[in-house]
Amino acid sequence: MTAAFTIRPARTIDVAPIRRLVKPLADQRVLVEKEAVAYFESIQEFKVAEDPDGTLIGCGALHVMWEDIAEVRTLASSPDWRGQGVGGALLNVLLAQAEELGVSRVFCLTFEVDFFKRHGFEVMADQSAVDPEVYAELLRSPDEGVAEFLDLARVKPNTLGNTRMIRSLR
Repeated sequence: MTAAFTIRPARTIDVAPIRRLVKPLADQRVLVEKEAVAYFESIQEFKVAEDPDGTLIGCGALHVMWEDIAEVRTLASSPDWRGQGVGGALLNVLLAQAEELGVSRVFCLTFEVDFFKRHGFEVMADQSAVDPEVYAELLRSPDEGVAEFLDLARVKPNTLGNTRMIRSLR
């Protein structure tokens, strides 16, 4: 039986607990550590899971990169809650949000290949997921996640060993 938890939009007061969830994963180089300001700037992209006591037990974000593609970012759950459906539930909420926004593909850069495969993602065989014209536009983005998506050399130290995966929503 899975324990109860709820998922809701993140609020600014969630930044510190999100950073505490991410810290051990960043130390293991599973996630990229970000400054607090980056979380505040993107808080509206985040969903969080909390236990019945209101303790934050998971987080995840959806970042729209272009008309038809978004990225799942910073998907994490508390070690005490792993294997209890928190990550999957957060991912499903983010995918539903992507559909509501009109996005047709969702990308992730991950070490958790099996988890994302179970949720319909595939390893990107064709690394050119966008047309050359869109690629040229995305090159103008200052966002590090977009640079990761584009496979730019300047982000290689942060992403070595990660697998690029994608899921079509339609």
